[in-house]
Amino acid sequence: AGGPHPFLLRSAAIAAAGGLAVVAFVDREEYASSNLIMKKIPSNLFDEHGYPKRPAPTREEQVQRLRKEEEFDVLIIGGGATGTGMAVDATTRGLKTAMVEANDFASGTSSRSTKLAHGGVRYLEKAVKNFDYSQLHLVFEALSERKRLLRNAPHLSRALPIMTPCYHYWEVPYYWAGMKAYDVLAGSQGLTMSRFITPFEAVRQFPTLRTENVHEGTLKGSIVYYDGQFNDARLCLLLACTAAEEGAAVANYTEVVDLLKDEKSGRVCGARVRDKLSGKVFEVKAKQVVNACGPFSDSVRKMSDSKARSLVAPSSGVHVTLPDYYSVEGYGMIVPKTRDGRVVFLLPWEGHTIAGTTDSESEITFNPRPSEKDIKFILEAIEDYLSVKVRREDVSSAWSGIRPLISNPDSNDTSELVRDHLIMTDKNGLVTICGGKWTTYRLMAEQGVDQAISVGNLQPKSKCKTPTLRVVGGDGYHVALHTEIAQEYIVPHRPGAIDTRVAKHLTHAYGDRARVVTKIAEDKKLGHRLARGHPQLEAEVAYAVRYEYCTGVEDFLARRTRLAFLDVRAAEQALPKVVEIMSKEMNWGWFRRRKELSKGRELLKTFAKGTQ
Repeated sequence: AGGPHPFLLRSAAIAAAGGLAVVAFVDREEYASSNLIMKKIPSNLFDEHGYPKRPAPTREEQVQRLRKEEEFDVLIIGGGATGTGMAVDATTRGLKTAMVEANDFASGTSSRSTKLAHGGVRYLEKAVKNFDYSQLHLVFEALSERKRLLRNAPHLSRALPIMTPCYHYWEVPYYWAGMKAYDVLAGSQGLTMSRFITPFEAVRQFPTLRTENVHEGTLKGSIVYYDGQFNDARLCLLLACTAAEEGAAVANYTEVVDLLKDEKSGRVCGARVRDKLSGKVFEVKAKQVVNACGPFSDSVRKMSDSKARSLVAPSSGVHVTLPDYYSVEGYGMIVPKTRDGRVVFLLPWEGHTIAGTTDSESEITFNPRPSEKDIKFILEAIEDYLSVKVRREDVSSAWSGIRPLISNPDSNDTSELVRDHLIMTDKNGLVTICGGKWTTYRLMAEQGVDQAISVGNLQPKSKCKTPTLRVVGGDGYHVALHTEIAQEYIVPHRPGAIDTRVAKHLTHAYGDRARVVTKIAEDKKLGHRLARGHPQLEAEVAYAVRYEYCTGVEDFLARRTRLAFLDVRAAEQALPKVVEIMSKEMNWGWFRRRKELSKGRELLKTFAKGTQ
């Protein structure tokens, strides 16, 4: 078992020094914008029929603008968390902004995270153990940005208590001191103070928690701390929609095939892009080009300089989806010790449970798949901590995502790589931003736009506005919005009120735009559920096509809704209906419908790994 680590003593000192100040401090900005306050939907959002007054331009209109605009101030390549965040930041500063994404928004790493907005408990531990200021600074930055993410996307996020079970007496003060240091670093940006709970209370709160661990001993209590949880793919998508509504030209399925250079100076001045839906190739010119392609950043840099040194050291994160009874709706759990030292999270999410880990070695590929070895590792890790029988056949979906970590020549172990971000400018003027993590996307975007303004000598009309800018759906959201939706919605196919679970799903996914979804359901008689046991409605398909740049079934099943991530069988059940509704919205013919059915089935095969 061993005695307390020196980390305990250092963390306790930090906690004792700052704890009282944190408790006494009130975040006035948070109090003023509290989601507990009943908010009135802004009157200028919807017309008399209940539809958006000023919807974002369609994808076709966006592509036309990209083709016809003489020159943009900034062209952002990449539609993940960082790229969409930069698009919002740049356009709200008054810069003429363009953003292109080779596939769908959030189709890569940005939809395959652990869904946590967190400071990084592991990084704090490493910082104290190794006296590493850079790690400590990363945690401090992330904790500040965590609160902003929850505030700016209130419908997509929530604060989640996470339990750290202790099976040795010395672990109680060890983890308690660490979490108190975590609270202190958060300061006024903290969510709720961490606390110790007894074994009895731990089991009461988390009934499936083991009281006896065969490898560790009997349960001595648990430390509960708070982090944020959010819907990663929908946040990325709504950032793109927010940028579009603010005036940016954004387009998915628009692939950069080459970079343009000024003949005299050799400076990158735009890109040659291909619209993957029409096949047409055209040029987009800009005063400054930014490369925000995540794991694929190196491939863009090498378009203009084949000798450019590789920056990205890929690391994969693997997750599995399990039934809801594996966890508790209001509680997550962290497995702090596994056989190889990695951490495993067990979290409630969208009416299911996700379990996963990061820091697996990986190659850069667009469609990473979880290995059988990684799935088995996750199930064995959580089995030691749960009283419920962990069964292989309970896995309803499994996925893998690539983390674009910054390479470190002194280490071959990806778990030793810091998630801090890098912003650099090549000799040809191309600005590249990579690394980091979802929690700090807004800060990365702000710093990336600052760099673009400096390098491109751009003239913004205002300062950065994103610290308090809400994404689409957030302005009129409040925690009781689902009650209004439930009372106002007239179910088109049967008498009676809408199911509460459906109302909550709609408000959590769409915020104040949930009213538009229910209006479509009423007008088009699309009020049925897409799959048995799941709250997604048929009307969401039509909404996604009209307002969220949804071009096919893959976009809808994986990113507009999360059915593919939650339950492969349910997604297979919904697939024919999704194609049917989409075909009516986009006037597909027989051949296109057959093609979309085939693409949907191929997509679901990538999530079916490990399901029985």
